[in-house]
Amino acid sequence: MDDFWNLFAISWQNALAVIASTVVIYVVFLGFVRLFGARVLSQFSTFDALVVIMLGAVAGRVVLMDVPILPSGILGLGTLFLLEFTIGQLGQRATSGRLVNQTPIVLMREGRILHQGLNRAHMTPDELASSLRLAGIRRCSEVQLAVFEPNGRVSVLRTGTKIDPFLTRHLHLPADDTTTGSFSER
Repeated sequence: MDDFWNLFAISWQNALAVIASTVVIYVVFLGFVRLFGARVLSQFSTFDALVVIMLGAVAGRVVLMDVPILPSGILGLGTLFLLEFTIGQLGQRATSGRLVNQTPIVLMREGRILHQGLNRAHMTPDELASSLRLAGIRRCSEVQLAVFEPNGRVSVLRTGTKIDPFLTRHLHLPADDTTTGSFSER
C-alpha cells in the first residue's frame, strides 16, 4: 500500500527539478522555433503549438505512470501554463513583444518577388506560388503585397485598392528593388 501512496509523493528537490527542466525545455523549444522559423508550426500560432506539444508530452508520461509521478506531472503542466501566460503578457508589450513574436516578412511587393524575404522566411519560390494559388491569384501582377506572417501563413493583398497603413505598420518595406524578380527568372 505504501508503494501506491509513493506515486503521489514528491520531494521539494524533485519539485524544483521539474520546474527547472520545464522552463529550460520551453526556452530551448522557443529558441528552435525562432531559429528554424514559424513554418515549423504553421497551422497554430507558434506559442499555441508549443504548448499543445509540450502538454501532450508531459500529460502522456503522467497518464502512463512513467518516471514523472502525478505531482511532478501536475507541477510540470502548471509551470507550462504559467510560462505560456507570461510569454503572452510579454508579447503584448511593445518592447518585449519584438523579442517574443516574430516580425512579418514581405515576400512580394507590387507583383515582384523579394528573394531576400523568401530567404528570411525559409521559403522557396514554389512554396510562394502555392500560397498565391491558394489565395486565388492568377498573375503576379495582381499582388500588391504578400507577407509571411508570424503564424507561418502567407497573406496576400491584391492590387486595385489602397492598403490601409494600419495593415502595414509593422512591415519593413524595402526601399529598393535590387533583390526582386519574377517566377520566370529562377
